[in-house]
Amino acid sequence: MIVCKRIYDPLSSRDGHRVLVDRLWPRGVKREDAHIDEWLKDIAPSNELRRWFGSDAAKWPEFERRYRAELASPDLQAQIDHLRKIAKKGRLTLLFAKRDEERNNATALKEVLEEG
Repeated sequence: MIVCKRIYDPLSSRDGHRVLVDRLWPRGVKREDAHIDEWLKDIAPSNELRRWFGSDAAKWPEFERRYRAELASPDLQAQIDHLRKIAKKGRLTLLFAKRDEERNNATALKEVLEEG
């Protein structure tokens, strides 16, 4: 099972394996308080794509298309396979910092992981 959750939300015993999937460390979160199992910053959208999107809801469909293209890179396949294996064994929580809980890279990544 794969779920997405803001890193600012409280830790839960139901979170399972917690993976931060943002390129930048979230503001205001101390590393020791993050309770993450892994930080996969390379699987996050490129800096160029992240800046272009800028949390503009109107750009979401194009952002999602471009991010999927980035995720299709052979360089990221090992990380994607790794996350799928974790999800098959138990609960995988993809952590993100954005305020928009519906349009963010974690939700797009979740869809890609569930398709495979």
